[in-house]
Amino acid sequence: MARIDLRRKLSILSDAAKYDASCASSGAPKRNSLNGKGVGSTEGMGICHAYTPDGRCVSLLKILLTNFCIYDCVYCINRSSSNVERARFTVEEVVDLTLAFYKRNYIEGLFLSSGVVRSGDYTMEQLVEVARRLREDHDFRGYIHLKLIPEADERLVALAGRYADRLSANIELPRDEALGRLAPEKDARLIRKTMGQVRLRLEAAKPEKRDRARPPAFAPAGQSTQLIVGADGAPDTEILDRSASLYGGYGLRRVYYSAFSPIPDSSSILPLSKPPLMREHRLYQADWLMRFYGFTAPEIGEGASDGMLDLAVDPKLAWALKRRDVFPTDVNLATREDLLRVPGLGVKAVDRILSVRRYRTLRLEDVARLTRSIDKVRPWIVALDWTPGGLTDAADLRARLAPKRAPEQLSLF
Repeated sequence: MARIDLRRKLSILSDAAKYDASCASSGAPKRNSLNGKGVGSTEGMGICHAYTPDGRCVSLLKILLTNFCIYDCVYCINRSSSNVERARFTVEEVVDLTLAFYKRNYIEGLFLSSGVVRSGDYTMEQLVEVARRLREDHDFRGYIHLKLIPEADERLVALAGRYADRLSANIELPRDEALGRLAPEKDARLIRKTMGQVRLRLEAAKPEKRDRARPPAFAPAGQSTQLIVGADGAPDTEILDRSASLYGGYGLRRVYYSAFSPIPDSSSILPLSKPPLMREHRLYQADWLMRFYGFTAPEIGEGASDGMLDLAVDPKLAWALKRRDVFPTDVNLATREDLLRVPGLGVKAVDRILSVRRYRTLRLEDVARLTRSIDKVRPWIVALDWTPGGLTDAADLRARLAPKRAPEQLSLF
């Protein structure tokens, strides 16, 4: 094979990594800089941008160690039978690239995944060695996210958690049957077993209140996973049920959703077209409702039709339109849990309402000052000087509250 220069490798292996969505650095502690100003970010091959819960934009070098792979997953561009240009970094090259980009303030961390070469153990050893050299040989204090190879030995999982801030093992498809059919070399039970090992080690790393000695740190930013949407025919409600079970069973920080993207020379058993991007966006919104608004997956499913989330309105509004019997909600008396279910009220707005109403009875104008859009909220609430009257029974309520057109660029934030 002809030798490929480093720049070409970076181009190939950063492009190959773009299909993995689970690269946000949410939950990682902020690293203090010497001058107190933090580091900047820039655009470039292999650099992706993620957002932390406090709103910081964090730049990560997002690459594969290699896009060679012994597996033949039919939905994967890097499958063994795929006719794509192949490349492979050495451990030293990844370490040098990470340090060089970091010193130039291009990045604040590394997201490293890989195709499986030789064996799961061999590949995982290479990934861990990159993180070990960065931490121990170069005292690197930036963020590191490592992708786990489920077939790898548990000892390697433990080492990965020692050096990485976050770990992830991708479930990939909502249905185990579909994973066995589309990725015959992969085993859903083995993936879940690896996630369970990570959870047990995360729990063991939590210090007890009475313990003076802190246990060794293990993946302080937790673990995440990814589900591909639209490749196996699973409806949105089934996807959300799987996400809820993953959150409850494995203590995940995030489940990421990636719309299936057709690939060259793909199998005839795959869909010919990708699902609407809005579908992926609605799943993220529904996921947000489960994580921060107290909704369950079955409740969100009440606003779905034939198992699919409404693409015209967000999942909270879709649920409220189906459950008009629980509205209007009195902003002066309702619990936090009930206020969080009001369309148009976010977590911050609800907390502001609860704080202000301790000192005064809220009028509609007070609520307007505490929210972003009183027009969205008004049909669903009661205030001191306001009742919605027939607004919640109006036949055109959905039409009035739905966006006039889909946004050109979607963002959770």
